[in-house]
Amino acid sequence: MADETIFSKIIRHEIPSDIRYQDDDITVFADIAPKAKVHLLIVPNRVIPSVNELEDGDAALIGKMVLTAKRIAKEMGFAENGYRLVINCGKDGGQEVPHLHLHLLGGEKLRIVGAGF
Repeated sequence: MADETIFSKIIRHEIPSDIRYQDDDITVFADIAPKAKVHLLIVPNRVIPSVNELEDGDAALIGKMVLTAKRIAKEMGFAENGYRLVINCGKDGGQEVPHLHLHLLGGEKLRIVGAGF
């Protein structure tokens, strides 16, 4: 079993957070250090440490995470103008919490960068 993470506690509502959506598979909440006007994290409810630990059976979960990002961007009114989806993998890739998460950034014109976001 994967280790407990701060995201696990947010998912179980043990730590206050701005949860925007939750179902049996995923939870969406606001990033505490936003890099854009809208910066949400979309996380699986079970701990998957990173992209490196994904298995073939997780394809539907990843698809659900991306489609949820698309739906939220549309509901919040910035899908048409564009948004960014980012998954960092591992320490050198900028991943700070060992719990797979998809960043949804939008609501404004995002700067183009070579590394990071």
